[in-house]
Amino acid sequence: MMATEFDLQNLLAASGDRENPGPTEMAELMSSIRTIAVVGVSRNPEKPARRVPAYLAAKGYEIVPVNPFVEEIFGKRAFDSLDEVTDPVDMVLVFRPSAEAAVLAGEAMERSERPAIWLQQGIWAEDVAVRARKLGITFVQDLCAYEVHKALASE
Repeated sequence: MMATEFDLQNLLAASGDRENPGPTEMAELMSSIRTIAVVGVSRNPEKPARRVPAYLAAKGYEIVPVNPFVEEIFGKRAFDSLDEVTDPVDMVLVFRPSAEAAVLAGEAMERSERPAIWLQQGIWAEDVAVRARKLGITFVQDLCAYEVHKALASE
């Protein structure tokens, strides 16, 4: 999967975080991950927190739903918290308000497999982002995973 440099550069420029991975790193990330824990996945098919993971699932990614208010999403058991997910994940995608994102990103950082951490567009955890990046953990914030994947797929 190769990005059109222009499309992805525009997305990255629109994000408020200039420290997000660049186009090459984004392409490598999206092609290397397989399993994504989605924290805050929604029951409501109208919300981005449902549409984005549904799109990623349709593109072949294994989605692990994390939502304490439902039993099942996408035909899969929904976990109450990220701590309950015992199988390794390649990325943790967060759809929760910025006020909660720092704690959730911190929990993701503590996982032994050191997954990439992605905070969806409009979601920030600046202090955790700095710490994670210093540890070599890929950290994305204020960026839409759907838009990035779509830009990467549109060569």
